[in-house]
Amino acid sequence: MLEIYAGDSAMKTIKENGFSPDLFTSFLAASGGPKWFTLYGLDKYLFSEFFKNREQALNLIGSSVGAFRNACFAQKDPIAAIERLAKNYHETAYTAKAKPAEVSQKALEMMDAIFGDSGEQEIVDNRHFKAHIIVAKCKGFVAYENKFIQGLGLAKSYVNNRISRPRLNSQYERYIFQSSHSNLELNDPDNIATSRLPFSTANIRNALLASGSIPLVMQGISDIENSPKGMYRDGGIVDYHFDFEIKNPGLTLYPHFSSSLKAGWFDKSLPRKVRLKHYENTVLICPSAKFIASLPHHKIPDRNDFIAMNRKQRMWYWQQVMNDSEKLAESFDQIYKNQQLSHIKSINQLLA
Repeated sequence: MLEIYAGDSAMKTIKENGFSPDLFTSFLAASGGPKWFTLYGLDKYLFSEFFKNREQALNLIGSSVGAFRNACFAQKDPIAAIERLAKNYHETAYTAKAKPAEVSQKALEMMDAIFGDSGEQEIVDNRHFKAHIIVAKCKGFVAYENKFIQGLGLAKSYVNNRISRPRLNSQYERYIFQSSHSNLELNDPDNIATSRLPFSTANIRNALLASGSIPLVMQGISDIENSPKGMYRDGGIVDYHFDFEIKNPGLTLYPHFSSSLKAGWFDKSLPRKVRLKHYENTVLICPSAKFIASLPHHKIPDRNDFIAMNRKQRMWYWQQVMNDSEKLAESFDQIYKNQQLSHIKSINQLLA
């Protein structure tokens, strides 16, 4: 059901100390939209059991729906928050050929579901689970709302990225809206310009909304409060599945919907892999091919389901995936509690 991969340093640490939540100081949550439903049961287990009563700080790093999940995990009742997110996302429906304004309005409603009555303040105040929201600040044509102009900018981005990922610097900057208590240290050899800003109750909602604002599909977020003026869009543009080094001591836990990792959004169709050295201290958890084959339609959810299925079909399908995702949590629980370390494979076979 579940596959677990570890970098060489992570594997050595686990063999010496056993598999323990105290080994982890960072947590990654990637973009991917409804693909996240595959991890729903695992998310609930991790933040109700595995990290329960944790006193050591944990950096929660995410883009797009990964940032949405992390915003839930940094609240006082993370399970109630993640259930609100799942319910809202699962039940959301759009009119045929929905325009960006409609999709953005639905996303605003999702923000209400995520934060509930006091979520913003709880996230800002949380010293143990420190959220980090990755957003792409746009330059040039990709900063325009006009679809034709924006499309030209995205085409340029694709070409730039195909030539060399650092060329994205000409169009995007990475902004990390983070806990004021953050001590996160990153190293990006692609040298994507990176700025870090403390979030507050005044800007966390728009920062989170921007992190999931998909180009062409949604409106961008302009002039986020207490931030440089400009257009902010989906953090997955630059950091889809992540390709940077987390320099903090300790291991990184990375539940992911796939064993295939792509640095940025424009890498999805490219054979380019993330750098193995950036995953030396990472433990990657993902569903097995056998598990995915057992799901309805023999695949994990994706945004095309909004088009390929009617609302009733899609909701049934996504609910079944969420139900089945509990099996991944059960599998992880068995591996952890019984210390079945032989189940952990080398991540080298994925990234080498």
